[in-house]
Amino acid sequence: MAAGTSETPDRRAVRDFLESTQAGICAALEALDGEARFRGEEIARPGGGVSRPRVLEDGPLIEKAAVNFTHTEGAEMPGAATQRRPELAGRRYEAISVSLIVHPRNPWVPTCHANYRFFLADDPAGGAPVWWFGGGFDLTPYYGFEEDAIHWHRTARAACEVHSPELYPRFKAQCDAYFFLPHRNEPRGIGGIFYDDFDEGGFARAFALWRATAEAFLAAYRPIVERRRDLVWGEREREFQLYRRGRYVEFNLLQDRGTRFGLQAGARTESVLASLPPRVAWRYDWSPEPGTAEARLHEVFLRPRDWADEPLPQPS
Repeated sequence: MAAGTSETPDRRAVRDFLESTQAGICAALEALDGEARFRGEEIARPGGGVSRPRVLEDGPLIEKAAVNFTHTEGAEMPGAATQRRPELAGRRYEAISVSLIVHPRNPWVPTCHANYRFFLADDPAGGAPVWWFGGGFDLTPYYGFEEDAIHWHRTARAACEVHSPELYPRFKAQCDAYFFLPHRNEPRGIGGIFYDDFDEGGFARAFALWRATAEAFLAAYRPIVERRRDLVWGEREREFQLYRRGRYVEFNLLQDRGTRFGLQAGARTESVLASLPPRVAWRYDWSPEPGTAEARLHEVFLRPRDWADEPLPQPS
């Protein structure tokens, strides 16, 4: 990380972009669902800042979605933010972010997650602040489709190439490593891109990369939703969806740094845990029958693959 660049970060531009991103994604998800609307709140943050959670529930397409904007100001960096940067412990900081999750009702439509964040830590000696961007998006299908996985990753790669063609392989590897459940020895889904501590090339170039990856989210997700939303499902598919959602809950509660940061920063617990699905199930020592679509998820999709380089399947 090239901390200490003389280029001054534009906090106002970062906040304006994320507020616009939240509004645009909420509008797009409402249009996809067709009926449900986001509930909006504005909550003052202890120590300064604001939280604007937006939650949609019980739509015909989207069972639950949360798109939360947060601007946190604090006197001391939380432990979740300094785990990899211990030299910043105790510093005053700002964190501006949008975090989102979509849990569709139809099991053929995948769950998705995205997060875009900007951190700035003051120098107590009066020097230049340390700043960085982080973010990315990942996909968690219940039933896998090659064309969806290829589209998702190609869209992510194109966004990264705004900055450098070297970034996508790096960010993909970081996503595969992060969204992994070690206690299950399996990935959460098919990944995507994930990065943190990013300030390469200075503020303007890093900001451009960050904006590109945020703007790519809807381009990656919306076509998948539109392809799968009308597929017929029944009790079998629903039970498998609820079972796989259990993995999602395990990751968010046991490992996710964003969950830990929000709780350590004194955020409203209801907002921090808005990413959890409304319904979930655990089945003791269960595994899918060989040769089924459920088994194919494990055998074909829940393993690292270079999806962006694979050819699209021929129409049947």
